Amino acid sequence: MELAANREDTGYDADGSVSGFRQRRTLPLRVELVRQLRRRRTQLLLGFLVLLPFILWAAFEFGSSDNSRRSGGFVDLATASAPNFVVFVLFAAGSFLLPMIVALFFGDTIASEASWSSLKYLLAMPVPRGRLLRQKALTSGLLSLFALALLPAVALVVGVVFYGAGEAVSPTGDAIEFSDSLLAMLFAVLYISVNLLWVAGLAIFLSVTTDAPLGAVGGTVLVAILSQILDQITALGGLRDYLPTHFSFAWSDLISTDIDWSNMTRGAFSAVTYAAVFGLLAARRFRTKDITS
Repeated sequence: MELAANREDTGYDADGSVSGFRQRRTLPLRVELVRQLRRRRTQLLLGFLVLLPFILWAAFEFGSSDNSRRSGGFVDLATASAPNFVVFVLFAAGSFLLPMIVALFFGDTIASEASWSSLKYLLAMPVPRGRLLRQKALTSGLLSLFALALLPAVALVVGVVFYGAGEAVSPTGDAIEFSDSLLAMLFAVLYISVNLLWVAGLAIFLSVTTDAPLGAVGGTVLVAILSQILDQITALGGLRDYLPTHFSFAWSDLISTDIDWSNMTRGAFSAVTYAAVFGLLAARRFRTKDITS
């Protein structure tokens, strides 16, 4: 034992870390991603997203709908074709479900470790605080992106099977070919993902602020709901443009023969700005927070 101790390298690098320690080897993204995928809440959520389009199809099937209808709102046009069914699903889920998904993945990430009293052990391994927050955020981002893509993908399959691969028809009467509508839906998912970055930023900020996962997730969802309520008050005028949810459905402009990108550009800029502010606040708070759990 004495000989082994004498041979042990106890040198230190220039940054003060023990020789041989490499930050990039701590908490690999693959390990954290597999760990989160094995959690029951992740599996149940993804399962629900697969089931939701079938539930909505059943609601139309057993209700009174006209599959040949080509006028009206997005709800009336839901059964006109597969692209229209996807648009309806995104509209139905856009107000509450999609923000809740992002809030769940990001709000639960740090707060859950604190509630399990495992956060201090992760930092003692040692995993640097900045890397821990980054790896957790990247994992949550990948899961959120997968969930946001899974819902319209399943809805498209359900729509093609039951409503056919027809044209995408907008409430204004514009119709685009099925191939063009697929590209429009891809851009819609990308825009929704960018637009919900503000939810991710706020959720991770609340996650590093509290030790209660429900508080972080619930607080983020409440802010999203409040923003949507304020957005309905026309008396606010131009002030509504600064609400993070004001441009949530700007992607609907993609279902048109002449696409207007202005609202989507403003919505993306607003979301990225809010996300940057909340992200910086989260990093600062986590760097200086006294970890006791």
